[in-house]
Amino acid sequence: MNQSVAQRECTVAPGSEIAGFRVLKELGTGAASFLYLVQDPRSKQIWALKHVRKETEKDQRFLDQTEVEYSVGTQLRHENVRRVERLIKNRRVLRVSEMFLLLELVDGLPLDKQPPATFLEAADIFTQVADGLLYMHSRGFVHADMKPNNVIVTDRGKAKIIDLGQSCGIGTIKERIQGTMDYIAPEQVHRRAITPSTDVYNLGATMYWCVTGRHIPTAMTDRTGLGVAKDDHQIDRPIPPIEIKPNISQEFSDLILDCVHPDPERRPTMEAVRNRLQVIHLRLETAERRANGVVPPATA
Repeated sequence: MNQSVAQRECTVAPGSEIAGFRVLKELGTGAASFLYLVQDPRSKQIWALKHVRKETEKDQRFLDQTEVEYSVGTQLRHENVRRVERLIKNRRVLRVSEMFLLLELVDGLPLDKQPPATFLEAADIFTQVADGLLYMHSRGFVHADMKPNNVIVTDRGKAKIIDLGQSCGIGTIKERIQGTMDYIAPEQVHRRAITPSTDVYNLGATMYWCVTGRHIPTAMTDRTGLGVAKDDHQIDRPIPPIEIKPNISQEFSDLILDCVHPDPERRPTMEAVRNRLQVIHLRLETAERRANGVVPPATA
């Protein structure tokens, strides 16, 4: 049986109860998970509920990632990071067979489904993301999987970082390669320490895709992730965004390239990224207002 059919058979119908919550509708599915819009029947509060099931031993990693998301998420409270509220475990023969993670409902679309329409919008969104990541770093954590589908933007322009399943403490050396092919940093591929600079790289790769529609070259030699990893000096440098999109500002193009430098020591700090994005956003906003006649041009 193919996975899509198996997933559909596991879907909980609207109106049913799961983990003490009433299911309103299905929001999406993952490799071993289902996301539902649910309501607490007592408080009437609306939440998102992630249901993760262990069908085989290979699925244990999905339970582990859910536990990590809960452990990290409950230590974070920031307007640009989705709130994690509660973890419920079900056991079968003394072993955890499924988990339910109660999450803040974020009503919006991820960047892979709806990229920024303008450079001004991109600068605004990524300023928010950088601020959320900077907060995570201040709490001792690295997200370690920043990519377009891990940023949801509401219809009011609020950006929310989601999916903390690969997050870890600063300085962690992971037992296996974790990351997403087109956004993965060299230190993730080579299993070196994961630091705030890793998030800078992942964010830079995300910005690159959002403004150019292309992926950067990474240390992975093929899309399966099973090939021989490239050393840092062998990684091709990406084409400058300004050569693909001539109407992007030089400073925005330069910032993105700075973020995806193979050497973590040569990348800007997340604070510097946030500050540079704020300046870029301000300049773009001012230019737009002047173009619309809101602010008169500066006189000599």
